[in-house]
Amino acid sequence: MMQAQRGRLRDGVAELGLSLPDAALDQLLGFATELLAWNKRINLTAITDPQQVVIQHLLDSLAVLPFVSASRILDVGSGGGLPGVVLAIARPEIRVFSIESRHKKVAFQRHAARQLGLSNFFADAQRIEQWQPEAPFDQVISRAFSSLGDFIRLAGRHLSAGGELLAMKGKLPSAELPMMPQGWQLVKMPRLIIPGMQAERHLAILRQSSQLD
Repeated sequence: MMQAQRGRLRDGVAELGLSLPDAALDQLLGFATELLAWNKRINLTAITDPQQVVIQHLLDSLAVLPFVSASRILDVGSGGGLPGVVLAIARPEIRVFSIESRHKKVAFQRHAARQLGLSNFFADAQRIEQWQPEAPFDQVISRAFSSLGDFIRLAGRHLSAGGELLAMKGKLPSAELPMMPQGWQLVKMPRLIIPGMQAERHLAILRQSSQLD
């Protein structure tokens, strides 16, 4: 089974146009294993088929890599560590901070980071509206966290000047765009093609209007 997962992950990474070392593939598969093991005790994911975990969690998270440019990035409402743990594995040179309000899920994230030897991943059990980081972030990302408007209102204050909010979405969130707070604009919304997945995926990239070129 693990060999089939590895093949699906390796092929999917290539289809995404990415290049990851074997050590990173091992870490990603190790994370998937830990996710499913802990899922038997606490609710981390509704997906329990190992192949689908590779597709719907690992490859889905890896698809945003071409748009990650910050040296420090914040993952808001990260649940079981997606996409934060995956980004930390794929980009060991960046520091990934994860905020999740549910303590059990943060306990899992910290366990996974220890097991995988991730020195660039940091998880905190906090509500985003109460959290006080040491410094703002150039990019803040979320995966199925909230509407675009709520994401801006809750996480926008953690951006540095000129920073970007990256909202991972399914279908085009057309109804959410008119509800965004004044002073924010959609920069672009590329469609993400996830190998092995039929469902639509998009990435909404948002900035404050005053910071647009």
